[in-house]
Amino acid sequence: MRPPEVGAPAILASVVHTHNFRITTRGQGDAHDITRRVAGGVEASGLVAGIVTIFVVGSTAAVTTIEFESGAIQDFNALLDELAPRDADYRHHLRWHDDNGSSHVRAALLGPSLTVPFVSGALVLGTWQQIMLLELDTRGREREIVVQAMGE
Repeated sequence: MRPPEVGAPAILASVVHTHNFRITTRGQGDAHDITRRVAGGVEASGLVAGIVTIFVVGSTAAVTTIEFESGAIQDFNALLDELAPRDADYRHHLRWHDDNGSSHVRAALLGPSLTVPFVSGALVLGTWQQIMLLELDTRGREREIVVQAMGE
């Protein structure tokens, strides 16, 4: 392949690396700090700079950032209890004869994924910012988390 001509845009080769891991949860409100596992996925990719997407498979869990400490997690779960109370009437319950309507609503509000940049092989996060998996289902589950790094 010839080098680009002077003044021509450089073409950077990008690479995608996928890393998966599993976490067993205890049920609605169970929070897990997954920052180190995500950082490990980025490190294993061998990439230096780019973005990493963290995705939880399923419709009743979420990935977000938070200062991962018990008070902030309790406050966050209290807010979710106000927004989508577990004991409210959900049409989902009527259709499927289950009890996790609040789980689906909470997951839709928060979303299943997060994208974080990385530079020099390190996640670009604030001092008190961690990546959190939050279980929203009314029972424990085994969650699959996909960490996909793209960069150079």
